Amino acid sequence: MTTQEVANRFDGLAQTGNWPLILDELYSENAVSIEPAHAQGLSTVEGLDAIRKKGAEFGSMVEEMHGGYSNTPVVAGTHFAVAMGMDVTMKGMGRVNMDEIAVYEVKDGKIVKEQFFY
Repeated sequence: MTTQEVANRFDGLAQTGNWPLILDELYSENAVSIEPAHAQGLSTVEGLDAIRKKGAEFGSMVEEMHGGYSNTPVVAGTHFAVAMGMDVTMKGMGRVNMDEIAVYEVKDGKIVKEQFFY
């Protein structure tokens, strides 16, 4: 798939909240996930299993999900960017709105890197 095709499929799955299928279909086994230095409780990891584990760890910090969004991807060369966010109650932290920009790198039809800015 081209970067545009990966971005389109990502968007279609994100709009239905199907994050597990995004990982299964679109990610390389050796993908890297990069969090900002100030991220609380999350770290930069390498490998699809580690990315899944990181997602599960974040999920375990959520008390209640109130809503979220994922905007249409913007594609440039081998990358695409997505503005996304959620309205969530975090355990021990209360209700917060989280907004971020996620940048994805595509190689050989798969996402090889994701990096979050928030």
